Order: sequence, then structure tokens, then C-alpha cells
Amino acid sequence: MEASPEAPGPWYLALLGFAEHFRTSSPPKIRLCVHCLQAVFQFKPPPRVEARTHLQLGSVLYRHTKNSELAQTHLEKAWLISQQISQFEDVKFEAASILSEFYCQQNLVDSAKPVLRKAIQISQQTPYWHCRLLFQLAQLHALEKDLVSACDLLGVGAEYARVMGSEYTRALFLLSKGMLLLMERKLSEVHPLLTLCGTIVENWQGNPIQKESLRVFFLVLQVTHYLDAGQVKSVKPCLKQLQQCIQTISSLNDDEILPTNPAALFHWLPKEHMCVLVYMVTVMHSMQAGYLEKAQKYTDKALMQLEKLKMLDSSPILSTFQVILLEHIIMCRLVTGHKATALQEISQGLYCISVNCMDNAEAQFTAALQMTTHQELWTFIVTNLASVYIREGNRHQELFTLLERINPDHNFPVGSHCLRAAAFYIRGLLSFFQGRYNEAKRFLRETLKMSNAEDLNRLTACSLVLLGHIFLVLGNHRESNNMVVPAMQLASKIPDMSVQLWSSSLLKDLNKACGNTMDAHEAAQMHQNFSQQLLQDHMAACSLPEHNLISWTDGLPPVQLQPQNGPTTSLVSLL
Repeated sequence: MEASPEAPGPWYLALLGFAEHFRTSSPPKIRLCVHCLQAVFQFKPPPRVEARTHLQLGSVLYRHTKNSELAQTHLEKAWLISQQISQFEDVKFEAASILSEFYCQQNLVDSAKPVLRKAIQISQQTPYWHCRLLFQLAQLHALEKDLVSACDLLGVGAEYARVMGSEYTRALFLLSKGMLLLMERKLSEVHPLLTLCGTIVENWQGNPIQKESLRVFFLVLQVTHYLDAGQVKSVKPCLKQLQQCIQTISSLNDDEILPTNPAALFHWLPKEHMCVLVYMVTVMHSMQAGYLEKAQKYTDKALMQLEKLKMLDSSPILSTFQVILLEHIIMCRLVTGHKATALQEISQGLYCISVNCMDNAEAQFTAALQMTTHQELWTFIVTNLASVYIREGNRHQELFTLLERINPDHNFPVGSHCLRAAAFYIRGLLSFFQGRYNEAKRFLRETLKMSNAEDLNRLTACSLVLLGHIFLVLGNHRESNNMVVPAMQLASKIPDMSVQLWSSSLLKDLNKACGNTMDAHEAAQMHQNFSQQLLQDHMAACSLPEHNLISWTDGLPPVQLQPQNGPTTSLVSLL
């Protein structure tokens, strides 16, 4: 079937439509999407369609599957073919950008660099892509600690943005360069650069959110520059401006008109992240100035904001903010004579950055699935594996595949009342993390109905506390209280320490929001006690030789367990 080079036939539009339908299905049907895109090549398409299809296939395989070899093949073909086609910039440079990102993920940095350099060289007539590719290559050099090369590229980008008439993007390049110069401690170069940035930012007239975000970037660099130099008093005017600036940006409407200059289509940080960043530099200043109570207050605010953000956002920068805040609050404890608490928070900090057993859990459940043909046990394992994927936050395709096989609304694979109730809870948990609160409430109420009917106390407690969390987020304090209080009572009766920890945290926030200071203080004390007990238990468990069992998926156990008097623990009691 022939198709003209400029206008591919209806077969192409049909296959593309089917591919997009499968990609955007809920859950996504990636295998069918890939089949549709691969079918395009059967029609011997014109070069533009061929290159675009290779890019689409490479992107889908890279983002949604583990078939890295095939993803690489398609992305490389997209980049190769598109270079030979004129006026095909979007496909050409997107292919270069994604291919370079792919190479870096595969630890093939030396393969990524020439791709980006070539793309930068031929993109000078395409302002958006030229700037984006310069940022991407600069970031690659910065990650390799080659800050000199990164700074050079950012300087090139700043000059290009100036020529293109985008003072906004010029400021972004220069501020990024200033950040790297601060990291290199090249303070003699930082001062004139920040002075220039200050002039550009103040003189630029444009989108209010973009202008204020530039001011936040600029002022954060100024404040950290002063603090790095130990100038705690001199920094105060800048810090005050920064705090006023973040109040302004928080009050601005998110609706914005896209810039007409394609070189200006960039953002620095989401404003929610900027709020946490401002709290963080305020904590740093308070610590240096000896205002420890103030440091404690802003740390609490920042950590609370972080917890809310991490429910819906898995950005690595949030974990970095959390660790920095913990470092400062630990120093605060040491100075105020709370060394035992500081020691426990040091453990918590180490836990945040190094103790994450989700990969081990996934390996264990996957191995277990391969070893069983028992339908109920299979369903039990799949339900737990789904909870692991939800916690990881980046396994969407695998998660949707699992949930399709344990759908409690129809064709549930087993007759178990408990497992079906648990499947409703898993659905509710996922909807909660996705911010679909009405849907989450429906699933959780179904869980409650089923768990109450059969006295499934742990599911009841978990459903109540999650519903309480949803109502708190929605600002319905009365309903939240009606859920959290019985959840706490039931969790105490079980006892379930994790649900008690969760409930006490919600009670603290709930009472604080309602102005019940004494009750909030009591809940905070409970939360601290539960947290310390769980932390001690966690550390004790990790120190045992049996902890090595988390890495065991086949063969003999890695440790020899001591025989005990009496019968061994049964599988049923563990479940």
C-alpha cells in the first residue's frame, strides 16, 4: 500500500490512533501499543513517518518496559534517520535528548556526550531545543563533577539566550552557573555574576510567576553565599526579601500564558518545592545565628510540607531536602542537651537515605510467585506485590497489570472474603496517592463494609486511618476525627504499632488545625513514643544475622537459623 512522502495514508492514522488508545488506556496496554507502532514499518513508510515511529517506539519501550536493547535500537534509528531530514526539528532533537538520557541511565555517558554535542551544533536555529540541550549537557557534566565544562556550557547558553532576546532564560543560565561556582567555592567569580543576575531579574518584565521564581533562585543563591561566608547578620535583608518573595509567589494564580519566545519555555522549580527550600535556608540561618527554637519551628513546618508533597510527588530533590533538615535538627538537639534524641534522629536520617528494602521485597514476592500454583496464595502474593509497587511510586505499568488481575469489582480470582477486602484497600491506597479522593473513599468504604462483616480488625483499622487522612486533606475535620479516633482505639487493641504511629500523627495535625493545643501536644508525644519504639525495633532487626534473609531468593538460606524448643512458627500465623 503506497503513501506519498508528505501525506501518509489512512493506515498510518489508524495505527497511530490505536497505539495512542492502548497507551492511554487504564491500565495502559503497552504490548498492544508497541504492536501497533511496529506494524507501521510493514507499509514501508516515508522517512518522516519512519523516524517518528522509531522515536515513539523507543520512548514507549524506554519509559514503560525493561527491554533496553530494543529501546536503544529504535532511539538510535530515530536519531540517525531524522538527521537526514530537513525541517524536522522536534523529532530530531527529541530523539537526541531521549537517547542521551537513555545512555546515561545505562551508564554509557561517553555515548551520550557526542549525541548532545552534535544536537547542540545543529540546533542553533531552534531556540527551545538549543537551550534545552545545553542545559542537559551541562547537567551531565555537573553530575560527573566536571563543573568547569558545565559552567562553560551555561555561559554559552546565557549568551545565546541574550542574542535570542530572552532575558528570562539568560538569567536561568547565569543563575545555574552561579550555583555551580558556589559549589566550586569560586567566590571571586560569584560576586560579579550575582550582581549581573540581580540587575537582569529586577529589570525583566514578564510573567509574574516566572519573575518571582527568578527572584527566589537569585535570593537563595545570595543567602547561601552569605551563610557560606559566615555572614549571619549581613544576610538578614536578603533572607527577609526571600521570605516576602515566597509569600508573593504562593499567592499568585497558577494559570499562566505561555511565553511567545520559544527560548523562554522553561521553569526552575515548582512553587511548592520553592516553599520547602525557603524554609530550609531559614533553618540554616537560624542554626548559625543560634535561634534554635526558630530552627525547630521552621524544621517542623518544612517536614510537614514535605510529607504532604511526597504523597503525590516522588521527586528525588524532596528526599535531599528531608535529609538536610534532619541534619540541622540533629545539630539543634546536640546543642540543647538532647543527645539521646539526636542519636535516634541520626538513625532516622540514615534510614531515609540508605535503608530501603523495596527491591528485596519485590524479589522475594516475584520468587514466591514462580514457586506456587495455589490460587489463594498467588492472590495473596500479588496483593502484597501491588503494595510494594505503590510505595515505590514509579512502577505504573507493572502495577496496573497486577491490579487488572485482582480486580475486586469483577472476576476476582478467588472466593476469599479477606483477600477481596484487601484488594479494595489496595485500590483505595493507590487512588489516595494519585489524589483521586472520591474514588479512594468508595474503595475504602467497601473495604470497611467487608472487614466489619468478618471482624478483619487490621483492615478495618487501616481503612479508618486512611479515610481519616483523606478527610483531613480535604479539610473536613469532623469526619476525619470520626475516623482517626476509632482507628487509634482499634490499633491499640490489636496492637498495631504502625497504625498507631499513623493515627497519632493525624491526631496531632487534626488537633492543631482545630486549635486544641493540649490534645495536639498529647498526640505529638504519643507519635514520638511510637516512632522511637519502631525505630529501635527496626535497628535491632537490621543488626540480626537473620536480616540477611531479605536477599535470599533461591538455594540454601544465607544464615543458619538456631533451632528453637517447641514447634516452628506456621505460615498461617505469619499471614
